[in-house]
Amino acid sequence: MAKWRVLITAPYMLPIIDEYADVFKCNDAEYVKANVEERLEEDALLEIVGDYHAIIAGDDRFTRRVFEAAKNLKVLSKWGTGIDSYDQAAAADHGITITRTVDAFTEPVSDTVLGYVLNFSRNLTAMDRHMKDGVWEKIPGRALNESTIGVIGVGATGSAVLRKARPFDARLLGTDIAELQPGHIKTLGVEMVSFETLLTDSDFVCLQCDLNETSHHLMNRDAFKRMKSTAFFINCARGPVVDEQALIWALENGEIAGAGLDVFEHEPLPADSPLKQMHNVFMAPHNSNSSPKAWRNVHQLTLDAMFGVLNPDGPTA
Repeated sequence: MAKWRVLITAPYMLPIIDEYADVFKCNDAEYVKANVEERLEEDALLEIVGDYHAIIAGDDRFTRRVFEAAKNLKVLSKWGTGIDSYDQAAAADHGITITRTVDAFTEPVSDTVLGYVLNFSRNLTAMDRHMKDGVWEKIPGRALNESTIGVIGVGATGSAVLRKARPFDARLLGTDIAELQPGHIKTLGVEMVSFETLLTDSDFVCLQCDLNETSHHLMNRDAFKRMKSTAFFINCARGPVVDEQALIWALENGEIAGAGLDVFEHEPLPADSPLKQMHNVFMAPHNSNSSPKAWRNVHQLTLDAMFGVLNPDGPTA
């Protein structure tokens, strides 16, 4: 019997975990695949969590009750970056280490953001839809060199969005609660402004901040009211940073021109969400991290982090 018993709940790792069987064997560990599609909720975790020393997890709901029931758990290794669905204080109270892969998806997520910006600026999807409906209509667009792109949260991914947007000669605005180094600001070619100024001046508002106690519902009705009626909102960060009902209100009342959404306040997106009926809203199922190269890197880093806790003096290759 192996020394360590590991539960795999991360949806992206489940299909390929057998490829790492030798790594588990080398580290005196065995793994069990959970039955999961998007995530495991508290009740499902409570039934099984006590049997494992480690979990490779996705966006599962690790509450204080779950950590209290995890009598053997030593490490919770997140496949990815965001750990807002984990009660981190409760984990610390029970001596459980949480690891994650910071900046894991900077490149694919920033590509997706810029894709939404280009789609909206050139009206590509709208014209495609009209052509296929037999409508020959030249929908006005705008060039990025006559646009202002604002990024909320100039961390790794926000910086990548700005870096990739710079060659298009757009005006670049950024805002962040953390102070950025002057050299980094100069390299990006970004003008750092207040949150309110960014909303007022931007043609594209790109949300790239973390979800925490300071950012929950940062984008609320007042925030959307500050935006131009011709501006577009893009969220490839975390769903609950946005008050989704306020976003729906803003779209229905013409407060903003449209939205590109990869994440939602409640996932999967409810079947009756009004967002699904809006032609000026483009959506994806929390998939902006899609990248074979990034995924392979995260697979390895997640395992390294987990076994680094379980076997600090042993092999992790």
